[in-house]
Amino acid sequence: MMIGQKEEIPYLSVVIPAYNEEKRIGNTLEQIMRYLNQKPWDWDIVLVDDGSKDRTVEIAQKAITDSRLKILKNIENLGKGASIRKGMLSAKGKFRLFSDADLSTPIEELEKILPYTEKDYGVAIGSRALKESQLEVRQPFYREWMGRIFNCFVRLFVIGSIKDTQCGFKVFTAEAAESIFRVQRLSGFAFDVEVLFLARKKGFKIKEVPVRWINSPASKVHPIKDSVKMFIDILKVRFFSGD
Repeated sequence: MMIGQKEEIPYLSVVIPAYNEEKRIGNTLEQIMRYLNQKPWDWDIVLVDDGSKDRTVEIAQKAITDSRLKILKNIENLGKGASIRKGMLSAKGKFRLFSDADLSTPIEELEKILPYTEKDYGVAIGSRALKESQLEVRQPFYREWMGRIFNCFVRLFVIGSIKDTQCGFKVFTAEAAESIFRVQRLSGFAFDVEVLFLARKKGFKIKEVPVRWINSPASKVHPIKDSVKMFIDILKVRFFSGD
């Protein structure tokens, strides 16, 4: 870029947190790139490597070799919430999607969600819990029940009107992303609840959109240990989150 030349602002930035994802990150990036290359607007991908011990970064760099892939590195494993916060605040896109590295929600579902943030919603989120949602490969029954119980607590204590806070496919306007993630603090898997709580507190409209979803058997959520942490985090959101 020449001195004095303005930096190009992409229409969409895709933020992906990754921890030891060498087995699937290459395929994920290639799928996203194929899809975005069909669009008429500029895009980039912000991959946040969360202290991986494997070849995640090396494989990502081979999948996309140009400047549209930006890689940020955490020296140690900080957690999904911390990684997405870092990616969202580093992204420059007019709209910013965060997607799980396993693409449980296929990238093509962006077609359903992006139009809401292009209108007057600050945040639009994928949902597995609406009548029109398509769960093509379901979670094991115990994970489904844990998710339902967790969501009951979320709706009771934090956000009563949202049926699925945990789907890893959410789009933000640049204004919403910068306003929310500058004050968001949780580092673990319950960060989604805090993000939506802050969005509502700051006056951003939230749209919950039914999406296709395909369970990944390689989930990194521990059914007992992480559930306890997430319940504790709900209470932190309810009583301590804010500016």
